[in-house]
Order: sequence, then structure tokens, then C-alpha cells
Amino acid sequence: MLSRMSLRMSLRTRLVSLGAVVATLLGALGLTLLGQDKAEAHGVAMMPGSRTYLCQLDAITGTGALDPTNPACRAALNQSGATALYNWFAVLDSNAGGRGAGYVPDGKLCSAGDRSPYDFSAYNLARSDWPRTHLTSGATMRVKYSNWAAHPGDFRVYVSKPGWSPTSSLGWGDLDLIQTVTNPSQQGSAGTNGGHYYWDLRLPAGRSGNAVIFIQWVRSDSQENFFSCSDVVFDGGNGEVTGLRGGGGTPTPEPTSPTPTPTHTGSCMAVYEVVNSWSGGFQGSVQVMNHGTQPLDGWAVRWKPGTGTKINSVWNGSMTTASDGTVTVRNADHNRTVAADGSTTLGFTAGSTGNDFPVGTIGCVNP
Repeated sequence: MLSRMSLRMSLRTRLVSLGAVVATLLGALGLTLLGQDKAEAHGVAMMPGSRTYLCQLDAITGTGALDPTNPACRAALNQSGATALYNWFAVLDSNAGGRGAGYVPDGKLCSAGDRSPYDFSAYNLARSDWPRTHLTSGATMRVKYSNWAAHPGDFRVYVSKPGWSPTSSLGWGDLDLIQTVTNPSQQGSAGTNGGHYYWDLRLPAGRSGNAVIFIQWVRSDSQENFFSCSDVVFDGGNGEVTGLRGGGGTPTPEPTSPTPTPTHTGSCMAVYEVVNSWSGGFQGSVQVMNHGTQPLDGWAVRWKPGTGTKINSVWNGSMTTASDGTVTVRNADHNRTVAADGSTTLGFTAGSTGNDFPVGTIGCVNP
């Protein structure tokens, strides 16, 4: 049997660290959430990575397409579709109000009780092959939770009880509440790549084998709650991740040309959705959200369309296109002002060879 030190050294050499995973994903993913009348918060566990977060990481490519290699992530994409996976941070219930057991049904904890705007039902699948984070029982770990849209509230942290099997449906009776954190510290600004809440969590002692860490974010300024399921294994690890692209190789997207890095301005946030698609094209939308307490006076959003995609027409905005294909859409006169905690939506049609989602991050830039 390997000693704990040997195991850690083996894990470090064979597995991808979550720190590298976070940097890769946040620098390369396209953020996508639409269909809301009001701006909502956005967040999910990044350490340990939630199922939606790590499956997005496993699936992301440099073309705007999704191509997961993990079998559980592939099954989830096939069942719940691309829109849910591009909205990996939106496992939410707008009316949960801190309710858990007796409100969110057993077997549906990982999908916010199927009350999210998107279909996350596949992320409840009872499987043993989800991507996993390797941890040490009894150790203290640093939890990281995205603060893309920051709000006050509590984070309730649960861990599955000894004996729970990943091939069993997850219910409230399978969980122990091990920590509640109120308004934890933040690193990085909300609405920027890499920004997150963080706090220290003492992991339960005497544990080995597979488990789930379940976190419910209960906002204090809204009835909206977020839910995330993170698959872990207590085996002496130190945050390494397995089950991603090629059995542990770093799934770094390799774009053929540099991707834009939008500079998020103030409380402006832009998110993307494919509304309808057909052979050779699609209709898309971008929602511009104002998470601030004052009206937003003028806005612009920028993204690089997927390989083989060309935008043909835009409404509710004015578009310019750079030489590398990057597009910038600025407000029209009638939607220049976005109310506090409000949003406006632009639409477009595009020709496409199948890569309907952006390459890299879509975000607000100076108008």
C-alpha cells in the first residue's frame, strides 16, 4: 500500500491541479445566461468543482463547440443539452428562500429541484464516473465559490454520510451539514474572470472513498438560492482532479487565433444564448445585465463567434466587426439606459457550420 506522502506525490504528477483548471476555464469559457426579466446572481463551487463546472471544463474547445470526453459529462450533455452546460453557474431556484429538505425533492438536489431556468436534470444522474476532486479526510481546505454576481448571504456546506454510494440517488437524508458561512471574503472583483468567495473548511475526519460535497447558497437580499454538487474522494489528495479530458490530462483549449478578453465595466454583465438553430445558421441573444444600484448609462458587449460563424443581422444594438472576427455590439438609443438590477436584450442571426457558441469569454466593455 502506498504511504500518504507517496500517494500525494503520485497524484501531483498524474493529475491536473484545480488551480490550473480554474485558470484555464475562466480564461476560455463563454458565459451564457438569458431569459430573465431581472438580473440574477451567478455562482457555483469552483473548489471543489461542481459537476456542471467540471463538465464545462471537460467539454470546452477552442472553436466554441462542446466535446466532453468524460462519459458522465457526455451523458449529461446528451440529456440536458448545450444551453444548460454553457450556463454551468445557473443551477438556481429563484423562489427557494433558504428552503431545503421538504422543498427540494430528494434525487433533484443537483438540479435545484428542477426549478432552474435551464434543464440540469442530467446532473442528478447516479453515476460513479463524474469528474472528482481528491481530498484528505480531516484536513482543512480552501473553498472557492464564483462571485460573478456578488450578493450577501449564507453558504451551507453539506457532505454525504459514510456509506453513501455515487450510484445511489442523492437525498437530504444522505447529507450532514458541516458548516455555514455568512458573507465570506472575496478575491477579485465581482464580474471579472477569477473572482470568487473563499473560506476555509475543515473536512470530516475518519473518511475514505467517494463522497459528495453539496453547497446551497442562500441569498439574504433575494429568495434566489444556488445549488451545487461536487464529487470528491477522500484518498489523501490535495485538490487534484481526475476524470477530465483524456483521464487527467489538462484540457487546455487551443484556439487558432487569440481570443478577446473583455474588460468588465462596473456592474455590467453580458450573457449569451442560442435561441433557435437550423441547418446552416441560428438565432442568438445576448442579455446585458446591470447588477449595480444605479442605472447603467450606455453599454457595449464583445465576443468572438465560434469558428465558421458569421453574424448577419443584429437588432436592439449596433454592431462593428474587427479584422479577426471579434464583434462589438453597442446600445441602441432606446435601450441605452439599463435600470439598477435590470437588463436589456439584443438579438442576432448568424450563419454557422455548427459552432454556435462563442470562443472565449463574452463580456461588457467600455461603450
